[in-house]
Amino acid sequence: MRPARFELHRPTSLEDALAFKAVYADEATFHAGGTELLVALKARVLHYEHVIDLKQVPELRSIHTREDGTLVIGALSSHHTIARDPLVCRLLPGYAELSDNVANIRVRVAGTLGGVLCFAEPHADAPTMLCALDARMVLASPERTRTVPSREFHLSEFTTAREENEILVAIEVPPQSGGTRSAYRCFGHTERPAVGVAAVWSSDGPKRLSLWTGAITSTPQRLSATEDAANALKPDLTFQEVWTRLAPVLAAEAASIEAHDDLHGGADYKRHLVSVLAQRAMEACW
Repeated sequence: MRPARFELHRPTSLEDALAFKAVYADEATFHAGGTELLVALKARVLHYEHVIDLKQVPELRSIHTREDGTLVIGALSSHHTIARDPLVCRLLPGYAELSDNVANIRVRVAGTLGGVLCFAEPHADAPTMLCALDARMVLASPERTRTVPSREFHLSEFTTAREENEILVAIEVPPQSGGTRSAYRCFGHTERPAVGVAAVWSSDGPKRLSLWTGAITSTPQRLSATEDAANALKPDLTFQEVWTRLAPVLAAEAASIEAHDDLHGGADYKRHLVSVLAQRAMEACW
């Protein structure tokens, strides 16, 4: 099915893009990679009179570091670009690996990080890992620029903290210590994950484990009981010693997740996957 007719606008600056949105308001939407939006438009699930294509806005494409070591990823960076960017590969190899395995090659080349975050489809990979990394979302409107923690960005299925007149400009990942490693593991019967788990482990910090699961619920969920148990352990244990202590805590925490049967699998099966994938992600950090 073809989408309903709409007028396409192609601004070349962030200021112009925001101005278009101010003029057309609820009749307009922003277009990034389009891998989610165009499907919804063609299915007539969504309809807009105006579509504002952001691809010509150079401010949204840069990947760089700040003086304090913060990694800044432009919202229009594609998954394919992120997976091969030298800075991402050096500073966040776990996230580069995640990006290199998103969906299929067509989605990786066309789809953007900002697009998948703003669309907020629950069965996505990036939000879970960005929560574990304590990333921040930079949002711009005609009035201001503000920063929202990734853990507060996704409010519910297809709903985020982004206001209608705002553009997601960049994703900031704070600097990681030299002893920090991150990994993401997921499983699904389709190109979308049924369950994903992200682990960030620091061997040289007071808080050693950050553990999040996604896709099993409408927004990424923190596995806080398992984190607390891990952070109470001595720092010099082997992975097998750590896992022996954490496995029962994680199994109990996973069992309490309010999952539902759907086309991605049964609720109990997905809860089981949380434990399996968490073990694999944590072991990968070692």
